[in-house]
Amino acid sequence: MRKSKVFVALSVATITLVALSGCGASAPTFEQIDSAQSLQVESSEKPQVKRVIALANGSAEIISALGLKSLIVGRDIASTDADLKSIPIVTSGHQVIAEKIISMNPDLVIIDKSTGPASALASLKSSGIAVVEIPEAWTLADIPAKVRAVAQSIGTPQSGALLNQEFTRVLQSAKSDSLKKVRVAFLYLRGGRAIYLIGGEGSGADSLMQAIGAVDVGAKRFTQPFTPMTSELMASLNPNLILVMTKGLASVGGVAGLVQLPGIAQTEAGKNKRVIAVDDSLLLSFGPRTPDLISQLSTEVKKVTR
Repeated sequence: MRKSKVFVALSVATITLVALSGCGASAPTFEQIDSAQSLQVESSEKPQVKRVIALANGSAEIISALGLKSLIVGRDIASTDADLKSIPIVTSGHQVIAEKIISMNPDLVIIDKSTGPASALASLKSSGIAVVEIPEAWTLADIPAKVRAVAQSIGTPQSGALLNQEFTRVLQSAKSDSLKKVRVAFLYLRGGRAIYLIGGEGSGADSLMQAIGAVDVGAKRFTQPFTPMTSELMASLNPNLILVMTKGLASVGGVAGLVQLPGIAQTEAGKNKRVIAVDDSLLLSFGPRTPDLISQLSTEVKKVTR
C-alpha cells in the first residue's frame, strides 16, 4: 500500500462578532460560532461496500472525513456538515422509515442505540441489508472508538486510524494555560418550554472546556449532566463566561433575554454580557468537526475574557 496523504483542514470557520455597548474596563462581548471545518484523510484502502446509509448520529460526517463521501446515499438529520448538503436525509425526524431505506438499495446501514424504531430495523435486516451498530460519542474520549467502528464497518480500518491520529495531534495543541482561570457555565436553554439547565459532569461541554484548559463550573459542582438553574445556584457558581447553543439563546431573546433569567445578571458573565453561542448541531457533535471547534473555542474564550 502506498503511503497515505493526510490533509487537515483547520481554517477558521465563520465567526460573528457583535460588540455590545456598555461601560467599564471590560466591554460586553458576544461571540457566535456557526460552523467548523472537518478533519480530512485520504488513503489507498478500498472500501468493502458501495452504498451506505448512515443513520448513526454523525456517522455520515466520519465517512466523509475518511474521503469516502461517494459511498453515502442517505444520512441522518444530525450529520449537518455543509459538505453533506447534497446527500438526502432519509429519516423522518429521527425515525427510520424501513420502506424508504429498502427502496434505496443500500448494502450497509449504520445505526447506533438511538436509532429506531426497532420494528423498522428488523424489517431492514429481514430484507437482507447489513445493519451495523456503532457506539455513540458524548465526550471527546468517545470519538476514537466511534471513528474506528465506522471505518471497520465500511472496510477501511487504516483510514480510521489515520483520522484518529490527526484528531489526537490537533487536540494536543489546543489546551492553553492562559485559560485556567476562566470559569465557564454551559447552559441548556429552551425558553418556549421554560427549561433552563446548567450542564454538569457528563454534559459533553465539560470535555470541551477541559480540552482548552478552562474550568466548567457546573461540572465542578455536579456529578450529573444537567441541573435546574436557580438564582442562588447561578450566584454561587459565578461564571465569568456563559456557553450556550445558538437556538437556545434565541429562544430566550438573545443576550438581552439571557441576562433576565434567574441569577444571570448577578454573575460576572451576566454583568459583562460575556457569552459564546455555538451552532446546536456542532457543539456536541463529537466528530471530525470537533477539533476545529475546539480551536475556535480556545480563540474566542480568550477574546471574550481578555
